Amino acid sequence: MKLNSIALAVLLVTGTMSNVLAIAGEPPLIKTPDVNPQVTAQSTQTQSLNGISAPANGASESETAKPLVPTAESVPDSADANDNVASDISAGNLPEPITQTAPNTAPFTTEQKKWIGEAAKDYLMAHPETLLEISQKLDAQLQEQQIKAMIAAVLRHQDALLDDKSTPSYGPDDAKVALIEFFDYQCKVCARQAPVLEAVMKENPKVRYVFKEWPIFAQHWEPSLTAAKTGLQVWQQKGADAYLTYHNAIFATGHNEGKLRQEDINRIAASAGKLKDNNDEALEVLSRTDELAINLGFRGTPSIIVMPVNGATAENVTIIPGGADSDVLNAAIGKALGE
Repeated sequence: MKLNSIALAVLLVTGTMSNVLAIAGEPPLIKTPDVNPQVTAQSTQTQSLNGISAPANGASESETAKPLVPTAESVPDSADANDNVASDISAGNLPEPITQTAPNTAPFTTEQKKWIGEAAKDYLMAHPETLLEISQKLDAQLQEQQIKAMIAAVLRHQDALLDDKSTPSYGPDDAKVALIEFFDYQCKVCARQAPVLEAVMKENPKVRYVFKEWPIFAQHWEPSLTAAKTGLQVWQQKGADAYLTYHNAIFATGHNEGKLRQEDINRIAASAGKLKDNNDEALEVLSRTDELAINLGFRGTPSIIVMPVNGATAENVTIIPGGADSDVLNAAIGKALGE
């Protein structure tokens, strides 16, 4: 017989294949072990799905379930039972030991495979949202695995993240927590993140903020690389305050995804004062940052790390791929502080 959608859904999720085949009129794949009925018994409970009753434990419809509790008529007087057992032992008539037969592991027949495939297809066609739920569950599991791998990589590269003096940073040297951002000036999400991070910095002045210039869009838009190199020059030659002013001003132009112009960069950099033209050191820093990001498993910008400066563990490090609001960032800072 054919199953309706609800019956099939339950069987696909909670039932065994023996139950599915039994209801479909096929013999069960695993036979019930042959045991002495005087020694053991089976449950008589059945499962009912929309009027279709299937014996529990994979039994076929033709099998008769044995009583779970012996009836009064089947229980002998204890004295007679003891005498009978003694007589059997003295006569050498010992009861056979309970044995269990190996399950039938024969593969599905072609007809069974066809029926299962058609039944599964019918259910998924009737409930396509199931595929979306499965996809979302898989994505969540994969992201969790990726985050764990990234955190492990962060713990291996703490020196490069926290102690590279060529990387721009802002905040006290004795800070207990560091927030590190990998970003690109042509990244639209980074542009939206900039004012959020600026507000978090005001709320958490005791945190050290590290800015990893990572111009991943340079192959498409040259100002991505130019802005990053200029930012490093401002940091190296003019210091933290001048760099932070430059950093926020570039994002404040709203010119991202190919819209940033050299004129924008020159105008904003001029406010920091005259800069030397040598960019060799800046290119070396950008190359190290690119290698570090790859080693951490990052795939895009922004990528944010919040961690203790000392005593970082998998439990107190937070990695945020993509943007985050101030509540998420503040919670990550609290986590790193052990709050």
